[in-house]
Amino acid sequence: MDQIRAIEAFAALAQDTRMSIYRLLVRQEPQSLRVGEISQRLSIVPSTLSGHLAILKRAGLLKSTRHQREIHYSADISAMNDLIGFLLQDCCNGQLENCSEILTLLNTS
Repeated sequence: MDQIRAIEAFAALAQDTRMSIYRLLVRQEPQSLRVGEISQRLSIVPSTLSGHLAILKRAGLLKSTRHQREIHYSADISAMNDLIGFLLQDCCNGQLENCSEILTLLNTS
């Protein structure tokens, strides 16, 4: 991941509703959710939801699949792994003992 893509991903997540959508979809993994289900669970008007989903998808954080007339969304976990990896690639200037809390958290998740 490069810095521009990372900034796009963070910008997409830097909004309350979009963060809620992303966190809901992460909890659902590996299942996807249809748009109506996301709308219902988060009490978001479908027309508003579609704009938020589009932003998250453009940022590369969501995947979508069409099942007949319904679109299902899921979190792109590999994209988030890339984003976290980008943030941590220079962590502690290579002194991993300084990053032990982060590494412990990542290993227990």
